[in-house]
Amino acid sequence: MKPDRPRSGGIHAALPHDSAALHVAGEARYVDDLPEPRRTLYAAIGRSTHAHARILKLDLEPVRRAPGVVAVVGPADIPGANNIGPVLPDEPLFAAELVEFHGQPLFAVAATTIEAARRAAKLARVEYEVLPPVLTAEEALAKQLFVLPTVKVEHGSLAPLESAAHRIRGKLRCGGQEHFYLEGQISLAIPGERGEMHVYCSTQHPTEIQHLVAAALGVPDAAVTVELRRMGGGFGGKETQASSFAIAAALLARATGRPVKLRADRDDDIIGTGKRHDFIYDYDVGCDAEGRIQALDLSFASRCGLSADLSPGVNDRAVFHADNAYFLPNVRIVSYRCKTNMVSATAFRGFGGPQGMLAAEAVIEAIARRLKLDPLEIRKRNLYGEAPRNVTFYGQALHDYVLPEIMAELEKSSDYWARRKGVEAFNEKNQVLKKGLALTPIKFGISFTKIPMNQAGALVHIYTDGSVHLNHGGTEMGQGLFIKVAQMVAEEFQIDLERVHITATSTGKVPNTTPTAASSGTDLNGEAARAACRTLKERLVRYCAEAYKVTPEEVVFSNNQVLIGGTQSLGFTQLARDAFFARVSLSATGYWSTPGLHFDRERWWGEPYYYFTYGAACAEVVVDTLTGESRLLRADLLHDVGRSLNPAIDRGQVEGGFIQGVGWLTSEELVWDAKGELKTHAPSTYKIPVASDCPPVFNVALWERGRNVRDIAYRSKAVGEPPLMLALSVFHAIYDAVGSTSDSPDPVPLEAPATPEKILRALHELRDRNPRR
Repeated sequence: MKPDRPRSGGIHAALPHDSAALHVAGEARYVDDLPEPRRTLYAAIGRSTHAHARILKLDLEPVRRAPGVVAVVGPADIPGANNIGPVLPDEPLFAAELVEFHGQPLFAVAATTIEAARRAAKLARVEYEVLPPVLTAEEALAKQLFVLPTVKVEHGSLAPLESAAHRIRGKLRCGGQEHFYLEGQISLAIPGERGEMHVYCSTQHPTEIQHLVAAALGVPDAAVTVELRRMGGGFGGKETQASSFAIAAALLARATGRPVKLRADRDDDIIGTGKRHDFIYDYDVGCDAEGRIQALDLSFASRCGLSADLSPGVNDRAVFHADNAYFLPNVRIVSYRCKTNMVSATAFRGFGGPQGMLAAEAVIEAIARRLKLDPLEIRKRNLYGEAPRNVTFYGQALHDYVLPEIMAELEKSSDYWARRKGVEAFNEKNQVLKKGLALTPIKFGISFTKIPMNQAGALVHIYTDGSVHLNHGGTEMGQGLFIKVAQMVAEEFQIDLERVHITATSTGKVPNTTPTAASSGTDLNGEAARAACRTLKERLVRYCAEAYKVTPEEVVFSNNQVLIGGTQSLGFTQLARDAFFARVSLSATGYWSTPGLHFDRERWWGEPYYYFTYGAACAEVVVDTLTGESRLLRADLLHDVGRSLNPAIDRGQVEGGFIQGVGWLTSEELVWDAKGELKTHAPSTYKIPVASDCPPVFNVALWERGRNVRDIAYRSKAVGEPPLMLALSVFHAIYDAVGSTSDSPDPVPLEAPATPEKILRALHELRDRNPRR
């Protein structure tokens, strides 16, 4: 028997992204890099110039006559459904009678060059009856305009509000966020025989694109194949928002019989796609003399735009996360989903969780300020604990609540209390510059709250040279999903990672997939791939047992070999060849669905999440009280990823998610004018964080004692979305710095994002109330 040798690559190893070298060399192919088929046309979309108007006349003849134009399609040219609504069929691809946001698509044009298509798209003659737009959640609330019914959740009684030692009322607002992926929205549609269509699309949800394209073309789903190898970023912005581009390209491809590429420029991309939901909050909280919450009455109103899109799930998750890390014995939450004349808000990293957690942390800060105590003490006093304080207000018990340990570790490693004294000393000495410090926790639920979406499929082939073909329904957007699943497959077969060949996601290989979202990509697709591997292993074990006259238990996969009966061994390649000649199938599908999930929406009670992931962050900032500018000086992050499948990938996700969250909470401000036109639609007007915005002291650690209590993905935990919410520490450090300028016991009137203008507004309002110095 040959001696074992170490395998290259496996689970828990810090390995580079599978496309890292290609990214650096510029050789990674995105949709726009694919070789264009002969006679490819280029498309553009004609958009509305009003936010709310009736279309009296749409004259497309000037578009058709423009140089280079080959075809134009509008509402009347759609053979099937004029719809891009992913959940409800409530949003048209092309507005036919009524325009409901500035930039809404009216038609699409295909031409011989992209420049010709874009110029032609501006030539349409449109007559409107302009209507007054509804642009804010406050207006929508006043007019009772909603895209979905209001949700009201109650647990316990609000009677303790009346008898509480302290009762605090407050308001809060948080803004939306533009996804600003590096690769914009793009689709390449190639017509085939018998009405078939092959669509290369930058999307997080190929199956949804398949279904919507098929519905628009009026063909069966099986006639449409959607494929992609990678995206240049998604962050939720390509879960539903790719559909209008894909459908328009497919319609033009059908009309012309030629391939059509539709690539949006950055301005049109930002104007025409949904953002993170912005929220307004009202809260009424009662606590005891020690600051422990006794009752909370909380309302959310989110600005959803013209249609439902993914607002059901986003707003539900905001409600689920309104506790963040804290036990709420008595609570009422009312969630309003407001209809406005704007592009429909959509998924964004965290999917409502950040908005819910911001409310929870605002309540904690308000209590600390009223009691004149350090907010960290109030946070620790309100954490979940032993039964009965380990059950959420929606009925899910926390069996893995490790936040007290994580927070204690970070409190010590960040030197919180010594730095708190240093911040106070600095603020005493400085009149203009003020420092702030905050340590905030996160608890984030992992699963889609729409339970049927918690499933995945995979396809695995073993070839006779010992290489393995891996395909699954997940999509790669830079987050490292593909390398993690490949590591799991290599581990199952006990082979070198280099043997596992990662292939493009395709609806023609794995059908009926769910989106790569909700931080569930590795869990769902990894377990589906493992299921396929186990099917193949069972076949191979049975073959070996019969061929070598041993029991199945005596066949062991180890280090690129199969050990048989303790005395013989076969290389993995030889086994694949022998099995083929013995007529053993070397191809298998795998399937996995998350077990144990249940939720009663009527009672708002059950277990919507398979497990929770936890983390904490400590941030220190300095604020210039004359200009409102702020700077992040130091950040200490400690995050629970269970037993990390790939620490290099996971650390990158923690760092990147945190910085993206800092952008949401400090600099990324969306501004619409009074007519509903988005004014922040380019890098010149919309400020995302850059490398220089990283703090000079940036300590990031994965919690070494982490281990998933659920037997999934080798005891690892999801990591895509949760780290974004660690940035709440930065917002509350700014809150702390601003609050230090006044002795007022009322909440600091700081809104998110905490731009210089909003910081100055909060400073002036505080000083007007009760100046400290």
